[in-house]
Amino acid sequence: MIPRKNNMGRVSPLLLVLLALGFFFATYNLVAMIIHNKVGRSNSTEEFDPVPKSGLSGLKASGRKFHVALTATDAPYSKWQCRIMYYWYKKMKDRAGSDMGGFTRVLHSGKPDNLMEEIPTFVVDPLPEGLDRGYIVLNRPWAFVQWLEKAPIEEEYILMAEPDHVFANPLPNLVLGDHPAAFPFFYIKPSEHEKIIRKYYPEELGPVTNVDPIGNSPVIIKKSILEKIAPTWMNVSLRMKDDPETDKAFGWVLEMYGYAVASALHGVRHILRKDFMLQPPWDLEVGKRFIIHYTYGCDYNMKGELTYGKIGEWRFDKRSYLRGPPPKNLTLPPPGVPESVVRLVKMVNEATANIPGWETE
Repeated sequence: MIPRKNNMGRVSPLLLVLLALGFFFATYNLVAMIIHNKVGRSNSTEEFDPVPKSGLSGLKASGRKFHVALTATDAPYSKWQCRIMYYWYKKMKDRAGSDMGGFTRVLHSGKPDNLMEEIPTFVVDPLPEGLDRGYIVLNRPWAFVQWLEKAPIEEEYILMAEPDHVFANPLPNLVLGDHPAAFPFFYIKPSEHEKIIRKYYPEELGPVTNVDPIGNSPVIIKKSILEKIAPTWMNVSLRMKDDPETDKAFGWVLEMYGYAVASALHGVRHILRKDFMLQPPWDLEVGKRFIIHYTYGCDYNMKGELTYGKIGEWRFDKRSYLRGPPPKNLTLPPPGVPESVVRLVKMVNEATANIPGWETE
């Protein structure tokens, strides 16, 4: 149980150490319980196919509303992405096919910022100074632990999203029973890191393939299940960061592995939905996919040819705007550039043209 606090002051390092120790023992108590009872877990991947067959989950709204939650900082780079993300949430929320409910920006700066009136926001504490060792996303699981403990959340389901997501189509609830829905990342490969994964997921719990190739986002999950996973996710991520071998192997995706392992420790398998998200410039068309994730730079010459790894004559890269928002009316890509990239830039332009006070951030 996370202790309730009546203010949003910073957590003392001692308190967080005690919390981490508590979660450490809670995690291993849970492991022992799972081993003893063998409840809710497949010991063979043949018993549960995480990828849904065609038609298993329709694309129509189900009426099972989910709350959209994204963790964020108060840095300008984070702020402008959150503003665009929230704009497209509002555009898609009430369209046919959507199960989107409320929205919260979980701000882990420890203090309010100037977007509190524009975007529904819940302020939580960051990790004590220095504990993240410059790996800012390590604050994400700790932010969710606090938010789930303290915030009133009406919906039974939660979508964990990120600032650099834009909703390209209305998003239905993709959860099947107690199985959350997640996007499979090609670079999350538990089986290729079995030696390291076994430090956190013992052999007696089953094959390493029980650890899904996912991060925490995008994931639609029952709130009650996330409340169980989140403390373990925080604890496992901190332990991973504290282990030099794990830290070196997982690098910037360490926290993603932390969520995948924590879910497996709780016996949770995810429905893997490749249509959940697309990532330009590698995915060429939006089609019926739901979220555009613009984490990669898009660089092209004027012939419309991709020049990835080399700054293009035309480019859109979120990292070009670390200190402030992109300008309005970005130049559209040259002919020949994939539809996904064109669509992304048009969506950014629409948002910046309609968000009041855009260039003041």
